[in-house]
Amino acid sequence: QVQLVESGGGLVQAGGSLRLSCAASGRTFSIYAMGWFRQAPGKEREFVAVSKWSGGRTEYADSVKGRFTISRDSAKNTVYLQMNSLKPEDTAIYYCAAERTLSWSTTPGTYEYWGQGTQVTVSS
Repeated sequence: QVQLVESGGGLVQAGGSLRLSCAASGRTFSIYAMGWFRQAPGKEREFVAVSKWSGGRTEYADSVKGRFTISRDSAKNTVYLQMNSLKPEDTAIYYCAAERTLSWSTTPGTYEYWGQGTQVTVSS
């Protein structure tokens, strides 16, 4: 089992920044990749960013490329999502997720473990 706890959400004005954290515990040695996803009201959950747990590979959704950065601190078993130049359309609940099947994926259904989510609200 892997447990994930997100933190760092909040309310920010357009153009501002936030950093989300996702702390992993449990059988973290089994994690292959960690992803960030988001879900806005009335919309499907969508991919934001993914990082290989051991490092060396990342991928971003086109909508956040150049503005968001995913990083990891292996000593703390924590993955971060630095979000800069935030826009109102970035408003959503943000979830981190862990994938253990050794398949690189941007699809939510591939991810086995999920955090509880953290709200990000960007005002115009």
